[in-house]
Amino acid sequence: MVREVITYPNKLLRLKSQDVEKFDSELHTLLDDMYDTMMAQNGVGLAAIQVAIPLNVLIINLPNEEDIQDKNDLIEAINPVITHKDGTQVFTEGCLSVPGFSEDVTRAKHIIVEYFDRDGNKKTMECEDFLAVAWQHEMEHLSGHLFIENLSIIKRKKFEKEWKKKLKDKK
Repeated sequence: MVREVITYPNKLLRLKSQDVEKFDSELHTLLDDMYDTMMAQNGVGLAAIQVAIPLNVLIINLPNEEDIQDKNDLIEAINPVITHKDGTQVFTEGCLSVPGFSEDVTRAKHIIVEYFDRDGNKKTMECEDFLAVAWQHEMEHLSGHLFIENLSIIKRKKFEKEWKKKLKDKK
């Protein structure tokens, strides 16, 4: 089922998400709905808070070499923790909760993440480049932050101005 993606400046996006304690059918439904929602919005990642559920759950599904998002490549991460970061890279990021806006963000190039899958099995993933960016971007949501907070003050002011105008034009 496709759920509504909440957008900036919705206050829920500022909430710090809580750890999942029960790996049950409710969690599986949430994960399935998040996948449907992300695909419907042409996203490559989604955190549960973006569908107004403050739980430490995220999904990532990057396109492969053929530019296809293969469901076999889907990462479903519960209670993820980055245990190692190094290097830096700049990547142009966008966000389903900040539609129509993208900007360069500096993040770690190489990371190691520990998380649980939908059945509560512990996993470790080492990644770099775009996948590392996607992990860091989605995990920021879990701590109540958005990628626009990483922008310089000048870029952030420019964004706020454009965003307010866009919201006004919608009305």
